[in-house]
Amino acid sequence: MKTLNIYKRQFKEINKQMDGNVILAGPCAVESYEQMSKVAQCISRHSLKYIRGGAYKPRTSPYSFQGLGKEGLHILKAVCDEYNLIGVTEILDIRDLDDIQSCVDILQVGARNMYNYPLLKELGKLKKTVLLKRGFMSTYKELMLAAEYILNNGNDNIIICERGIRTFETSTRNTLDLSIVALIKEDTEIPVIVDLSHSLGRKDIIVPMAKASVAAGANGLMVEVHPNPDKALSDQKQQLSINEFENVLKNLKL
Repeated sequence: MKTLNIYKRQFKEINKQMDGNVILAGPCAVESYEQMSKVAQCISRHSLKYIRGGAYKPRTSPYSFQGLGKEGLHILKAVCDEYNLIGVTEILDIRDLDDIQSCVDILQVGARNMYNYPLLKELGKLKKTVLLKRGFMSTYKELMLAAEYILNNGNDNIIICERGIRTFETSTRNTLDLSIVALIKEDTEIPVIVDLSHSLGRKDIIVPMAKASVAAGANGLMVEVHPNPDKALSDQKQQLSINEFENVLKNLKL
C-alpha cells in the first residue's frame, strides 16, 4: 500500500492553494442568482475565497430536485466572477466535463462517484483541482486508491474530503470519521477537508466538530449555507442560514 504514488508526492501546489483558513461554503444546490449572490456577499465580507453549489444533484429519489444543470453552472460562474471567488461544484457525468470545467475552478467527485474509475481517469487528465469525497461505505485503502487513479493520469491537484460514513448510528446523518483525517495527514502530504454538513446532517454540533476536525489535522472545512434554509429545495435541515454561518465563523475565530 505504501508503494502508491500518493504516499510519495508532496502536493506542493495544491497545499499552497489551501494555505490559511480554508472554508468551502455555499448552498447544497444552486437555485437562483439572488440566492447565490447573498451567500457570495457573506463569503466575501469575511475574506473567504471558496463558494460551493451544486448544479447537478445526485438524489436518491428520481422525483427530488436534480439541480438547474447548465443554468446553475452559469449562475455559479457569474457569482464567482463578480465577487472574485473560487467556485466548487460536483461532476456526475463525463459528458458534462467541458461545461463544468469552463465554469468552475474545483470539480467535486461526490461520495457516490468515488468508485467511478472512468470519471476519475478523465479528471486525472485535467490541470484543474479535484475534490474527492470519500464514499460513505469506503475504507481508507479504497479512498487512497481512488485518489491514485487521478494522480496516475497526471493530475496532482487533489483534495480529499471526509464526509462521514454509514454506520448503525442514527443521531447524525452519517458518522464523521476523524481518524481518517489523522491517518491521511500522518501518511501523506495531500490536503484534507471535512464536510460537516453531510456528515452531521444537523447544525447544533457543527462548532465542536469543526474544532475537532482542525485538531485532527484537517486543512479546511466544508459547510452548507443558504439565505433561507427552510425554503431550500434540498437538505433543509443541515444548511446554515447566513446568520448561523457567521456565528460559526465567530466561534471558530475566523
